[in-house]
Amino acid sequence: MSEIFGMVDIETIEKLADIINKKELSELTIADGEKTITLKGKKMMPPPPAAVPFPVMGAPVQAESGDSTLAAAEKSVAEEVSGSIVKSPIVGTFYAAPSPDKPPFVKVGDEVKKGDVIMIIESMKLMNEIQSDFDGIVDKILVTDGQPVEYDQPVMVIK
Repeated sequence: MSEIFGMVDIETIEKLADIINKKELSELTIADGEKTITLKGKKMMPPPPAAVPFPVMGAPVQAESGDSTLAAAEKSVAEEVSGSIVKSPIVGTFYAAPSPDKPPFVKVGDEVKKGDVIMIIESMKLMNEIQSDFDGIVDKILVTDGQPVEYDQPVMVIK
């Protein structure tokens, strides 16, 4: 067959085109000195990103629902105690004392006034002093020192 540009013949170009199609290449360039031939295949779209599974909206699953677990815990606390329930205002870690070597802010049986600091909730490396919203006597402390707490989780009962 005849040569194109003195480099390759039509038969070779057809073979190269078949390779481009079979291998799903977007482009093939052949160079011989100063002469080049570029064969372009079909425009290839980049592969779609890997599918990331996400929860399908539907009926809530009780085992995974933190809100229902908190609601159940709050209900059981409310049934067990009488008095004012102090809830965590933020998500974080409960600390009963200002530092490990200091005494706790309050213990069961201590009298507290509205505005007294009764615990610390650490959240995002910040120590948040939590004040009592009630006057009374600490009846129960429902969490242990260093325990993670959720927003609106019952932490203490004041009678």
